[in-house]
Amino acid sequence: MKPTVHDIAREAGVSLATVDRVLNRRPGVRAATRERVEEAIDRIGFVRDVAAANLAKSRTYALAFVIPESDNSFMQALRDEVADARLRGALERTDIRLIAVPAFDEAALAQALDALIDNPPAGVAVVAIDAPAIQARMERLHEAGVAVVTLVSDLAASGRDHFTGIDNLAAGRTAGSLMGRFLSSRAGAVAVIAGSLRLGDHRDRLTGFSERLGEIAPTIRLLEVMESQDDPARVEALLNSAFRDHPDMIGVYNLGAGNRGLVAALTQTTGEAPVAIAHELSPLTRKALEDGLIDAILNQDPGHEIRSAIRVLKARADGLPVIAAQERIRIDIFLKDNLP
Repeated sequence: MKPTVHDIAREAGVSLATVDRVLNRRPGVRAATRERVEEAIDRIGFVRDVAAANLAKSRTYALAFVIPESDNSFMQALRDEVADARLRGALERTDIRLIAVPAFDEAALAQALDALIDNPPAGVAVVAIDAPAIQARMERLHEAGVAVVTLVSDLAASGRDHFTGIDNLAAGRTAGSLMGRFLSSRAGAVAVIAGSLRLGDHRDRLTGFSERLGEIAPTIRLLEVMESQDDPARVEALLNSAFRDHPDMIGVYNLGAGNRGLVAALTQTTGEAPVAIAHELSPLTRKALEDGLIDAILNQDPGHEIRSAIRVLKARADGLPVIAAQERIRIDIFLKDNLP
């Protein structure tokens, strides 16, 4: 006969209610007791049919997505994908809540996470700011038995269960390789615009870009990174100032958002156009590629990221492994010649 939950309770010396909390990763169980139950599960070889159990109980997964609210087209696309996922909730047995917080606002993000700690769902996906206060709150969610996924920007030290997003170090290195090849053996300056270096994804892209460009194009001088808070007007102002101060500027890498400002600044340049590389394919950047203002776009699929986060949160809530190959988010490279 197959082992049952009664066998687990007897082997671990706990109540059936405690076994149920451990199996369903709910809070309210001390770490030592949870460990004793998990050891009992291993000893007796209990294998849970999660799908059947959830179907029998008509389980619904309460999930929360915490995403910045701004005119950043990619963040808007993420919010739209969450809204679509909410409409599929009945079919996928999910109850999804979208919590929008002001971009780069540590206090607002901390407040949103505090509310989730007080009333924990089964899983939380969050675009994380790298700050001790945010890390501490994510750790508390994880310790309470909540599945935690970082979305787009990672915060590995928080103990999160999974990161859903592209390899941002590889994205930066890819941009560096493209920039070096486009510029060939030319000498001059390259400007880099970041949204904020408090975001792990922006720091990783900068690191990868700087390292790779230095390896293949030693004649290029990298200017000090400029932070724009992903504000298009600030991107435009920073670039216009850089063009004035550095007449030998031959390249621009916008590793964050605010591409409207990038396009506006490039439109105003005179003489030989600088090589421009940016992130996220949108109607604006598509037209800029077609017009020759931008040379390459690195893109990630927001739909894949939201679907992946939902799969991971449900799997973690059930104590199941994540299928790494299915959840790998790829980096797409678009030039004028291969636009979809």
